[in-house]
Amino acid sequence: MLFDSSVRQELSRTFGATLVVILTIVLTMFLIRTIGQAASGAVAPRDVVLLLGYIALGHLPTMLALSLFVAVVLALGRMYRDSEMSIWFAAGVGLARFVKPVLRTVWPVLVVAALLLLFAWPWGNRNGLELRERYERRSDLSRVAPGVFQTSSDGQRVFFVERDSGEGSDSGTARNVFILNRQEHSEAVTSARRGRLEPQGDDHFLVLERGQRNEVNRANGERTLSSFDSYRVLASERAVRDAEARPPKAVDTVDLIRQPTARNQGELTWRLGMLLGATNLVLLGIGLAATNPRRASNWNLLFALLAFAVYYNVINLSQAWVAGGRLSMGAALLTIHGGAFGFALALLWWREHAAVAHWPGQRRHAAAAR
Repeated sequence: MLFDSSVRQELSRTFGATLVVILTIVLTMFLIRTIGQAASGAVAPRDVVLLLGYIALGHLPTMLALSLFVAVVLALGRMYRDSEMSIWFAAGVGLARFVKPVLRTVWPVLVVAALLLLFAWPWGNRNGLELRERYERRSDLSRVAPGVFQTSSDGQRVFFVERDSGEGSDSGTARNVFILNRQEHSEAVTSARRGRLEPQGDDHFLVLERGQRNEVNRANGERTLSSFDSYRVLASERAVRDAEARPPKAVDTVDLIRQPTARNQGELTWRLGMLLGATNLVLLGIGLAATNPRRASNWNLLFALLAFAVYYNVINLSQAWVAGGRLSMGAALLTIHGGAFGFALALLWWREHAAVAHWPGQRRHAAAAR
């Protein structure tokens, strides 16, 4: 049918263009943030692209939902401004008739978003978390580049290595080591010809050979100078995170269902809520797209973006409410998304009856339907 094909083509073109714009903006923001984390030592510089891929994959459902919502508002809003909607209304086609072609166009995207939310979201978060933890568990010496001052993971030590050891960068060994250690009431400068890292269980000890240590007590100004042939100090005591200590966002959906704790149910509420929210936003966009063709303004798009921001934040709040035990998962899903669905239907009904009141063809069509 001409009506269905025209609506689907218009919506498909608008969705493609909107998705490209949103992906470009969001990926640029994520890239800047990831590069900043790499510059501060939170992630490895060589893992920036891989980590960006995990982050983008995890947030792709949100971008798809926003792109669908904006595409529906823009496509139908363009038809209002070009008086195409007036022609359809005069021909007896009601606004509710647009629901079917819109849903037939967006259902593959909703299926992809569901798969990403249920499977790709925890997988990407888990791999991104492992990348960060693997880099954080590295020894302080392994983070040091020759000729560059580097702060340790706890922020209390500053390292400087003149040159790498010939044994390789992964051996945990360095030459001509300089360490500035700042405590609450003391400051110590340690230099050594050679340093190596020795693991012991979950802890790592730094062993320095043939050096000296100059310590200053900042409370009374007392100085202590000592030489050593071997000096052993705890360098890192970060334990490896086991599977049970992972945050809920890194847990598979099946495991969330098998372990119905409050935090797991909160995460499951968020995942299901994002999928239900994407569907409700499509219906809501049909009602919000109405605009006056005599006015050259995009207030409907502004209201649509405001509605998306409010809805998205309410979904995040529902996760916190369920995780905190203040609301059950069923009550949260029914109250928030059932209410949004009812509001979308009410807005669609109001727009439909407003069009019936203005167009005789619509009134005849409504009377024939009764």
